[in-house]
Amino acid sequence: MYNSLTRKTEEFTSLKADEVTIYVCGITPEGPAHLGHAFTNVSFDVLIRFLKYKGFKVDYTQNVTDIDDDILRKAGEQNKHWQDLGNFWTEKYLQDLKFLNVLPPTHYVKASNSIEKIIEIVTDLVSKELAYEKEGNVYFDVTKFKAYSKLSKFTKKQMLLISKERGADPSDPLKNNPLDFILWQKSKQNEPSWDSPFGKGRPGWHIECSAMVNEFLGEQIDIHGGGKDLIYPHHESEIAQSESFTGKKPFVRCWMHIAMVLCEGEKMSKSLGNIILISDLAKKYSANTVRWYFLQHNYRKPWEYDEVELEEANKIISKIQEKIGQNLSGELKHEYFNRFEKFMENDLDTEGVLKLISEIIKEEASVFTAKKILEILGFIFLKF
Repeated sequence: MYNSLTRKTEEFTSLKADEVTIYVCGITPEGPAHLGHAFTNVSFDVLIRFLKYKGFKVDYTQNVTDIDDDILRKAGEQNKHWQDLGNFWTEKYLQDLKFLNVLPPTHYVKASNSIEKIIEIVTDLVSKELAYEKEGNVYFDVTKFKAYSKLSKFTKKQMLLISKERGADPSDPLKNNPLDFILWQKSKQNEPSWDSPFGKGRPGWHIECSAMVNEFLGEQIDIHGGGKDLIYPHHESEIAQSESFTGKKPFVRCWMHIAMVLCEGEKMSKSLGNIILISDLAKKYSANTVRWYFLQHNYRKPWEYDEVELEEANKIISKIQEKIGQNLSGELKHEYFNRFEKFMENDLDTEGVLKLISEIIKEEASVFTAKKILEILGFIFLKF
């Protein structure tokens, strides 16, 4: 697997011989999920299904960032309670994942349910003088973590620019250093708040994930991932605070980041408004078509949404479905399974697997084998 931390493709080994621990950053539920969210989830779903096929037990946690600046702002704009807004869009997101046939995680957790663990970590970092309190806010002191930037490899100048873009406010006058990030913030009037040793407040964004990883999976995990746009500042900051809290390195053995899906030449995002909704695709295409469309793309390479390509995927799936409907039983061809495994063990080369399927499906005697491989990858073929 390709490890974003070392920037190398490495042989994957887990902490426990027969189990893999995985954490994936989920959604901030302040609007509908789009194709970028779907691609990330399907990419991890394929990894998890393959690990299970290879005999591993998978302990998988995904979070919901149900308390942060974005959701509070959106709730304010819509005159809704932040929890009601979050619950509504979380439910819609889960419906989208169900349509896509994405396996549910072992633990699906909300940041607001891990406040106790968050306060424990923040208190520990303050006691070690790795974080400092000012006027009800608590900041992590990045100068105390010498390896800050080891994941992103960004210069200080680059980090300042990106943190400004992503709401970290380097100009905050309470910070000792512009790159210091917030662990706990004093709640404004009408914002949710919890009691803490630092006064009433709410958690910062990065600490939420460190707390949930620690609480549900432990001090060190095998795989941590999400969209590539989370490398800095989110995942960079997670490393700093988690390794400072536990003293264990590495916090994560393999970092896995999913490339951005583009639309109209830009990264698909709610803020730009160039989003393709999963719920809209579901009206026109099957889950198999969408999955085939996704798996034609390498999980690490950005790609542009193209409806012509999606239509082509739909035609391919229709042909496969027809062939499988005529060949519901048969013998498994082990040479094809061996080739399938080699593709998957080469950093999840799903492009190679789909080309292999197209090759197999031409042979009448091997259609049953193609069906079995596709089912391992999360495709659903019902009997007629």
